[in-house]
Amino acid sequence: MTPYDQALADSEAGTVTPAHPRPTREQAERAVRTLIEFVGENPDREGLQDTPKRVVKSYEELFSGYLYDPAEILARTFEEVEEYDEIVLLRDVRFESFCEHHMLPIIGTAHVAYFPNDRVVGISKLARVIDAYARRMQIQERLTAQIAQAIETVLEPRGVAVVIESEHHCMSTRGVHKHGVSMVTTRMLGCFKEDPDRRREFYQLIGKSS
Repeated sequence: MTPYDQALADSEAGTVTPAHPRPTREQAERAVRTLIEFVGENPDREGLQDTPKRVVKSYEELFSGYLYDPAEILARTFEEVEEYDEIVLLRDVRFESFCEHHMLPIIGTAHVAYFPNDRVVGISKLARVIDAYARRMQIQERLTAQIAQAIETVLEPRGVAVVIESEHHCMSTRGVHKHGVSMVTTRMLGCFKEDPDRRREFYQLIGKSS
């Protein structure tokens, strides 16, 4: 069983409390059927008969971030670091999110670093925290801040740095139709905010100028 499948099972079993009451699967499928009719299609057409079920199932995965608690993801740490006192960086982490205004994709890359105090966390946990917040209805500014704050709160490091670059399909596939435009957001905490040398080192490691 994948971590997503387990989280979904926990949610359906009532061991995870959703932030907002969820409608039933049948209600969700009826909503998709209504949208199919709204765009001018026949939901009873052969190719569309199972579409409501498929869409709801895909939404369970695409928005699975609501099933996770980032603090729990980061809870297991390691203190045997042999006095390691340099940056820990996970860069070029691809993610998919959805704009909360139009529910269209935000596709991008996250660079996440922290300067450990006396403990570190497995690198896969950093990637999972990114996904836990990305797989929700989001704006990029909040996504950036949430990732940084979760690491800051749980690990209590000397500093946290997060840079996110992404393309917003609500801008490229509708509206102004501007393709190839990327949005960049940053959040610096602790030594990365206070020490220009640390911030410069972080930007150099991700291949950017500060």
